[in-house]
Amino acid sequence: MEKLKGALVVGFLRLFALLPWRAVQAVGAAIGWLMWKLPNGSRAVASTNLSKCFPELDAQAHQHLLRQSLMDIGKTLTESACAWIWPAQKSIDLVREVEGLEVLQAALASGKGVVGITSHLGNWEVLNHFYCAQCKPIIFYRPPKLKAVDELLRQQRVQLGNRVAPSTKEGIISVIKEVRKGGAVGIPADPEPSLSAGVFVPFCATQALTSKFVPGMLTGGKAVGVFLHALRLSDGSGYKVILEAAPSDMYSDQVETAVAAMSTVLEKYVRAYPSQYMWSMKRFKKRPAGEAKWY
Repeated sequence: MEKLKGALVVGFLRLFALLPWRAVQAVGAAIGWLMWKLPNGSRAVASTNLSKCFPELDAQAHQHLLRQSLMDIGKTLTESACAWIWPAQKSIDLVREVEGLEVLQAALASGKGVVGITSHLGNWEVLNHFYCAQCKPIIFYRPPKLKAVDELLRQQRVQLGNRVAPSTKEGIISVIKEVRKGGAVGIPADPEPSLSAGVFVPFCATQALTSKFVPGMLTGGKAVGVFLHALRLSDGSGYKVILEAAPSDMYSDQVETAVAAMSTVLEKYVRAYPSQYMWSMKRFKKRPAGEAKWY
């Protein structure tokens, strides 16, 4: 049964990749609109997250952002299918604007390890190809449950000569070793960690359990941190990649200071492009002591 599910999912991904670009986005938007219109778990989670993270919104504004967020999530799904199936350069060609490339170039020229930091904002699959075209990083990721999909992603995410590392003990070790020897890695900073691997820090009007792993690699000055995001352009023509140097507080040996500094940068981008964040992700499952669960 798992093989059948995997084959069906991969088949649908290949079908999406055959569509013209505007059709890819239109289908994604339609999927998202249905997610907004019909009762489902993703809509419920996204609505909860938005109400907690943007408590200042009235009911109408909340529904507007919820609708747009789910439509953008639908677009990310179909656009990512293309990024997984197409040759990498075809996705890279959709990057119409780049801001801050000199930050990454300086980091790569520093002779230190480079930690590329991103989040579930915009399209991280297109970003993966862009980043891997600049260097040959190890990309850290959480393997999907279906083996066929995992095999596809492992194959497609290394088209440009980079490597991937699953979020296992072995994968973590390989990422750390790569940074220590002066190599580059790419890590999403917003998946919720275990309680022992994170600390609660401010994020969009709430507290979010946030990983200590990324800031920990910057401690001691042996690595340089660079934030990277690929944001969807409003005209639907492609993406703008924005790169930014990690702030000085992220290099602090005080864990909470460093993690909070990382969270502040992530929040800045989420607030600037709120509908492009994956609000359907159960980002806030674990709550501070005494606070009720959200989901």
